[in-house]
Amino acid sequence: MSLDGYIDDTSNNRLLLSNTEDFDQVDELRATCDAILVGAETLRVDNPRLIIRSEERRAARIARGLPADIAKVTITKSGNISPNLRFFTTGDCSKIVYCPDSCCARVKAALSDLATVVCTGSHKVDLRRLLQDLEARGFRRLLIEGGSHVHTLFLEAGLVDELRLAIASFFVGNEHAPRFVQPGTFPHNAARRATLIDCSSVGDMAVLRYSFKER
Repeated sequence: MSLDGYIDDTSNNRLLLSNTEDFDQVDELRATCDAILVGAETLRVDNPRLIIRSEERRAARIARGLPADIAKVTITKSGNISPNLRFFTTGDCSKIVYCPDSCCARVKAALSDLATVVCTGSHKVDLRRLLQDLEARGFRRLLIEGGSHVHTLFLEAGLVDELRLAIASFFVGNEHAPRFVQPGTFPHNAARRATLIDCSSVGDMAVLRYSFKER
């Protein structure tokens, strides 16, 4: 996020908050996980590939008998999701879409065999059922990369073990831009602080790691 807590601006172009070193650390982190999750709004706005960029890391995963890329996961409440997104068209990996029962048939019809579509919850995605389903599929380590709404949902629900927060060395200063989280009721507040487990400089950025596990 920026120094003032934003993860994007309001322009049509993607705001690059990370520097080269941070991008590489995130790529390394991806390679250690089983799956990566972003919200459907992030897919629509940024159209990310969500793949592992380093050929060495991809080769190392293959040598361990794993797919070159980690599984890709998204959640959608509206069911408004295009099969042309790079989420579906790139990556040697599983793609899984979680959605409410209300739009499940429509999402399955739109995506056909591009992804596994899982219905969970009558009107919204049940996050605990989502995590249970991923575990049943053999995924144990999930990396959640955004955006604001998804961050808020998982943090409010107390379903995050660890937070890696990279802070860019500039301000955005636009009240209409998306922040790291939206307003919410979070289990970790002034009366129940998270534990800072690491603090490092990565180029011109500060990277903080917090644990939300009980001490």
